[in-house]
Amino acid sequence: MGKPKNNLHKSKGRDTKKGENSTKSQRTRKTDWSEQSDCVVKDLLRLDISDSESEAKSDSDEESSSSDMDEKALFPVAMWDVEQCDPKRCSGRKLSRLGMVKILRLGQRFNGVVCSPMGEKCVSPNDNFIINEHGAAVIDCSWAKINDTPFHKMKSSNPRLLPYLVAANPVNYGKPCKLSCVEALAAVFYITGHKSLAKSYLDKFKWGKTFIELNHDLLEKYATCKDSAEVVAVQQQHMELLNEERNRDRDQIDLPPEVLDETSDDTEED
Repeated sequence: MGKPKNNLHKSKGRDTKKGENSTKSQRTRKTDWSEQSDCVVKDLLRLDISDSESEAKSDSDEESSSSDMDEKALFPVAMWDVEQCDPKRCSGRKLSRLGMVKILRLGQRFNGVVCSPMGEKCVSPNDNFIINEHGAAVIDCSWAKINDTPFHKMKSSNPRLLPYLVAANPVNYGKPCKLSCVEALAAVFYITGHKSLAKSYLDKFKWGKTFIELNHDLLEKYATCKDSAEVVAVQQQHMELLNEERNRDRDQIDLPPEVLDETSDDTEED
């Protein structure tokens, strides 16, 4: 009778050991699965991080490549801002934020070509050497407040007028000579032989290409002139053509036919 009890006791011990072993194996399986799951999560996180880094890198590469494609001025480009324009619509301030123009303070002198109504000559290809040496500048002011603009505080040895060109900016679209800052700079660049630079500045605005489209023929003619006198002559020819077209259009307006006097007709027939 004693032996069976011992066997029973041994069997119970074996079962206990098996249970402990199975419990340990389950624990090890759990720890293995948890470790594996942690590794999977870490791997996924690594993939996400690497993907985001690669995407950010590709975005930065695209931005750098696009910025590299833009032509940069090899001479100073500046602007006086008298704070008369709407900041949201001001093309000059946008160029300033993009680092494409330098802001000048009132009273500060600029030795390059300056687009200003104080000029006595039109900008011409002959100004190319001045721009290459000293740069170009514009005055950011409102056309509605042109009489209140302190032009005497914007000093330059080379003030220039712009020839006849049509605006493409949303504020003064289609109006002659009322150009925005970027249009004025683009016109100066184009006429003085920096056509790709002009397009690069205009490309920063959705409507920028329209300025070249509206004025392409005139800009090309101005760019082939020798000096300011020839630019004025081309402008005068263009103005004469515009006047002829206006007169022709006015003459071609359909008018109602004249009504003849029936009494006079009867008399003639009699």
